[in-house]
Amino acid sequence: MASLSFFSFLILFLSAIAVSDAGSVGINYGRVADNLPPPDKVVQLLKSQGVAKVKIFDSDSAVLTALANSGISVVVCLPNEQLASAANDQSFSDGWVQANIAKYYPATKIEAIAIGNEVIAENITDTTKFVVPAMKTIQASLVKLKLDSNIKVSTPVAISCLGNSYPASAGSFKPDQVQSTIIPMLDFLRKTGSYLMVNVYPFFAYKDNSKTISLDYSLFKDNPGVVDSGNGL
Repeated sequence: MASLSFFSFLILFLSAIAVSDAGSVGINYGRVADNLPPPDKVVQLLKSQGVAKVKIFDSDSAVLTALANSGISVVVCLPNEQLASAANDQSFSDGWVQANIAKYYPATKIEAIAIGNEVIAENITDTTKFVVPAMKTIQASLVKLKLDSNIKVSTPVAISCLGNSYPASAGSFKPDQVQSTIIPMLDFLRKTGSYLMVNVYPFFAYKDNSKTISLDYSLFKDNPGVVDSGNGL
């Protein structure tokens, strides 16, 4: 029951965020917990709160089935532990897309595939080298099934992959990742018309700097804004 209450709180919290006409509220639907409500109940809760987008961290059959015909846009994930297989074996990617994407689309409104989660982060690991190759094989699988125009491929990067983030005008990626990972990834996104996914946590930034950061700014509510000290914008 506690998990359901927390999930309800999360939905209500997100629903309180001011949303512009150009955007919509979405949530990360994580399921690493106990006493979780079944997927069909979760979908009912999402719809009742006007949540239009959801991201899951795998391609769970029960969840994707429950989301069918709901009108909710879905981002599914190829888990980190499967990146090496996808990167090195086109037939693996073909089978994965057939079983986890084509099987449910278009009834389930899958709009993107996240290749791993925060594999591109503060430090380069043994898995980092598989990200872009896996993106390419999954993209090739979508092309074969003529799904590539409607379903995009990207990878959520951690904000920790930045060498500097403040002020925004001085933002930069960590130098050791630029040539090996960042440029190949951005080149792929440009060529396929996809978008950069970044995991950012504005509330935690507020929590650690509440004297200098406005809560309304962190929650995307009306606020005076912040002037970039580097360029005055």
